[in-house]
Amino acid sequence: MSQSALHTPDTLRSRSEALAGTLPALMADAQHLAATVLLGTHGRKRAGTGDEFWQYRPAEAGDAMRSIDWRRSARSDGHFLRQTEWQAAQSVMLGVDDAASMTFTGAKSRPSKLRRAQTLAMAVGILAVHGGERVGLTHLNEPPRGGRGQLMRMAQALMDGHEAGDYGVPRPKVMPMGSRAVFFSDFLGDPAPIEEVLGRAADRGVKGALVQVLDPDEEAFPYDGRTVFESMSGAIRFETLKAKSLREEYLGRLAERKDRLDRATRRTGWRFTIHHTDQPAEPTLLWLYRALEKVRA
Repeated sequence: MSQSALHTPDTLRSRSEALAGTLPALMADAQHLAATVLLGTHGRKRAGTGDEFWQYRPAEAGDAMRSIDWRRSARSDGHFLRQTEWQAAQSVMLGVDDAASMTFTGAKSRPSKLRRAQTLAMAVGILAVHGGERVGLTHLNEPPRGGRGQLMRMAQALMDGHEAGDYGVPRPKVMPMGSRAVFFSDFLGDPAPIEEVLGRAADRGVKGALVQVLDPDEEAFPYDGRTVFESMSGAIRFETLKAKSLREEYLGRLAERKDRLDRATRRTGWRFTIHHTDQPAEPTLLWLYRALEKVRA
């Protein structure tokens, strides 16, 4: 297709119609997913700078005298500190790989890797905004913001797409100092760029998590006999008469890739998890919710 054809009124109209039909569904799925975590938690409840009272705790060696609540301490034999809930707004940056490989699904009954990654990313954004934090997308030249309007802008930007080629390469444009970040991808391309990104993030005090989103067929390699393997863009094509003979080597390489990603996150203070599209999204979102709390500590 020529470059001029990509911008014809008919093409733009059809794309807008497709976006209009998919965007509400994405937001509805993300909001429903986020609600399951909100119902199962009781807020952040972290001690820190703020005004809302959380709890008293016994004074410990090293605590400043000015931090002691003398009124509460007078009612007992010990000294107590008044702690307030952590309320300082932070930034959570989200990166979603939307390269061709992410559009794969091995069955019509389950979502593509991309759709599941988009839903998880938006659910994380909803939770962050609910907690009074700012959110943003790493591929945009825009600072993170709070509020429902920002969530809608993010959802639309995710639906617009930005990555070309078979496999995505992380190129974060905005990574505020000391913020947290989550990258969603199948990470089946060259792992060197993500290792470089994690190194740069660590230098800026940015911590977070990698979520490797895989279709179960990519884990099981359920192929036998004559099989044609073709990348989602069609740029790579390989045919074999004995697909089953490739299974052991494929699974070994996949295991090596997972181990490399895990080691890279450990070196930089990040977290790593794997999500399969045939499994519910709730456990992964809850893992992310807790992981982001831990890397903030």
